[in-house]
Amino acid sequence: MKRLATVAVTALAPVSWGSTYAVTTELLPPDRPLFTAAMRALPAGLLLTALSRTLPTGRWWGRAAVLGSLNIGAFFPLLFLSAYRLPGGVAAVLGSVGPLFVVGLAALLLGERARLRTVLAAVTAAFGVSMVVLTAEARLDAVGVLAGLVSSASMAAGTVMTKRWGRPEGVGPLAMTGWQLTAGGLVIIPVAALVEGAPPALDGKALLGYGYMMLINTGIAYWLWFRGIGQLTATSVTLLGPLSPLTAAVIGWAALGQALTPVQLLGMAIAFGATVAGQVFAARAAEPPAPAPTTAPKTGAFSSTEKNNRNVSMDLTSGRVRR
Repeated sequence: MKRLATVAVTALAPVSWGSTYAVTTELLPPDRPLFTAAMRALPAGLLLTALSRTLPTGRWWGRAAVLGSLNIGAFFPLLFLSAYRLPGGVAAVLGSVGPLFVVGLAALLLGERARLRTVLAAVTAAFGVSMVVLTAEARLDAVGVLAGLVSSASMAAGTVMTKRWGRPEGVGPLAMTGWQLTAGGLVIIPVAALVEGAPPALDGKALLGYGYMMLINTGIAYWLWFRGIGQLTATSVTLLGPLSPLTAAVIGWAALGQALTPVQLLGMAIAFGATVAGQVFAARAAEPPAPAPTTAPKTGAFSSTEKNNRNVSMDLTSGRVRR
């Protein structure tokens, strides 16, 4: 039951990320993806670090920079580059293959066994997502596809390394999240300034959107995500990723008036079912092996006193037994 609660709470992170598209299109200034990424990451990171009142020490300065670059600093810009050069559905499908990267890296770096049924669950979820988001008009762009794959690989590597390194003693997930978001935001800011120039003027609607993105969509969501990584396997956490495009499709239908076809509804059912199955498989894989059954002593075996006397006798008379 405790594991189920942890999975459910962690799942709120990708569900929150599913609202990114609607908030971006309805509230935020257009054509400023890098500025948006910086506004998501850096203020949230500074706020969480201040709340935790904990700074990295020693080698954790470097580790926080690496994790922040993988999970935020490289992931956000590459994700937006992919989204701008590809139809949204194609970008979403590329993002949904992230669990396959995690399965491979977790087997290599964490010793998590890459089980066939887990791989099949990840592939099935990605297939279901493709049914939801792909359209007949979808076109491929080599740079966009490469950016999408590298962004998924970057997030996967960050997830696995977060699990591998854990946290310093006495440091909670709030501080770890703050360190990573701050480091990632500092990576994005110079790129945003170089590519997009000065920040845009912000009206009340944009401030509301950025406030939501900073606090809910990034600060709380990533805290839940990294908290889940600390309590679950890396594979189990990443298999929740398909919930993000599914949530985006539901929000598009409920809030933006977008229609859902029977094929899309079937794809949602397949992707959600595969996500649930993946959690069941991950839970079974994480169960400790049952203890070996004890057997009753055979008839004619030494009693405990006789056995002890026999062992002492053997120990005193045989050098090989002593060794």
